[in-house]
Amino acid sequence: MAEKILAKDKLEGFLGALRQSHEVFAPAMVEGKVAWAPVEGAEGLLWEFANSEMSPKDFFFPQTECMMRFVNKADDPQGMIMQAEPLLNKQRALLNIRPCDAKAFQVLDLIFIQDEMTNDIYWRDKREKTVLIGLACNDPCPTCFCTSVNCGPHHETGLDLLLVDLGDKFLVKVLTDKGEALTKDLPAAGAEEAKAASALKAKAEAQITAKVGMDKVNAAEVMPLYELPLWDRVMENCLNCGTCTFCCPTCHCFDIQDETSGEAGRRVRNWDYCMSWLFTMHGTGHNPRGAKKDRVRQRFMHKFKYIPMKRGGEIGCVGCGRCVQLCPVNIDVRAVVNQMNG
Repeated sequence: MAEKILAKDKLEGFLGALRQSHEVFAPAMVEGKVAWAPVEGAEGLLWEFANSEMSPKDFFFPQTECMMRFVNKADDPQGMIMQAEPLLNKQRALLNIRPCDAKAFQVLDLIFIQDEMTNDIYWRDKREKTVLIGLACNDPCPTCFCTSVNCGPHHETGLDLLLVDLGDKFLVKVLTDKGEALTKDLPAAGAEEAKAASALKAKAEAQITAKVGMDKVNAAEVMPLYELPLWDRVMENCLNCGTCTFCCPTCHCFDIQDETSGEAGRRVRNWDYCMSWLFTMHGTGHNPRGAKKDRVRQRFMHKFKYIPMKRGGEIGCVGCGRCVQLCPVNIDVRAVVNQMNG
């Protein structure tokens, strides 16, 4: 689609028009950390940041999400009365989302919206009502490895618009009809501006020197990877704390529980994580992943073998590097996958 120009001195007007029809959120400094927050105007927006500490996955897949409410009155002839939780009542826009996080949503679409039998209304509703306005990474952080996992610092997949910072203005890549509607009044980009954006893309990609190999992992059978000796070494350091799963933009495991108070209650969906010993606990008491080694292995096998096998080669990782940055015992996913690929 088209490439347009948004001058930075016109940004306030662009945001004002956007906020008339959308709730707008963007990364901001919150208590010393980069976190997602509501946008009131152009002042205070971050343009030079590596990424938010936590991924914006929570906008589509909240850590705790009410699915329905119910009342169970013993003396009521109607019995239990169940009421669906209202869906999103307003359009939203996520501004300055990094390309890796937008790509993660496209990966999760393959999980939550597979076919008629696997069509998560809670995920789909939020996806359909949200515009994603990306901010290209002109200066990737050292832990990024997005170019090795079907992504990149200027990647466009999953975005409606992609902003490329050219200094006093943005080159705006219009990628969907939603994006076209938001930028119809912006002037077209010129050849020099498009050339400058392409140069920034090439420079950013060249800065990502960490490489992860997947060719042998893709070609290998499951059991040889499952039985690799490296799992004994990796699990020795792992604390099973779950930090990697909570910061990850593609982790999607959940548990469903009913919470009651008297006659009323609600059904909620909560994030779950493969590092927990309760994760695969059966009602019988049997746990097929009762040992720490089994849980550590599951995380890597799921992302880099099982998902590619079942989702047409897509990888359950977008190379954002959060888990590398936040792991308290310095387990580096890049090193582990390269050993898997050894």
